[in-house]
Amino acid sequence: MPTPRQKVPALKLETLDHGSFDIVNDGAERGTLVVFYRGLHCPICTNYLGELSRLTPDFAERGVKTIAVCADDRERTHAMADKIEGDDLRFAHSLPLSVARDWGLSISTGRGKTSIGVEEPDLFNEPGVFMVQADGTLYYSTIQTMPFIRPHFAEMLKALDFAIEKNYPARGEYTGAV
Repeated sequence: MPTPRQKVPALKLETLDHGSFDIVNDGAERGTLVVFYRGLHCPICTNYLGELSRLTPDFAERGVKTIAVCADDRERTHAMADKIEGDDLRFAHSLPLSVARDWGLSISTGRGKTSIGVEEPDLFNEPGVFMVQADGTLYYSTIQTMPFIRPHFAEMLKALDFAIEKNYPARGEYTGAV
């Protein structure tokens, strides 16, 4: 599980339209917002990624790149990108679940068709949001065990503005005895 101010685990994946993605070499001025989502089967993810896509230019204005990451294959990932019409948002696909675990994400088992009639994969990752600084260290993270109650990207932009203005350090870095 990633720890603030420490290097994040490796994350190298293919994207739909932007070639290979490597968190180490993403080249963002301030960092990369990595949003792990459940998959095409999740109606909450559709709305959530729609918001991220809409606000991606605002993150870019602050020197932050965005990417949506999922264990779905290329075809299902493409269907999700088409569904949200996210031209500015990068989509990475085929996340190995072992890598999802390295990032501290929960893994769920499929339970058939969802409320929108899309079959869940046999296994898939639950959501997580990670702000990775340009040097590859973790600044912020939130991990869910369920599809509900995710941080709002508009609030993250306000927090990012505060952090930039105040040069606010990453918190939660202490790993010693308590």
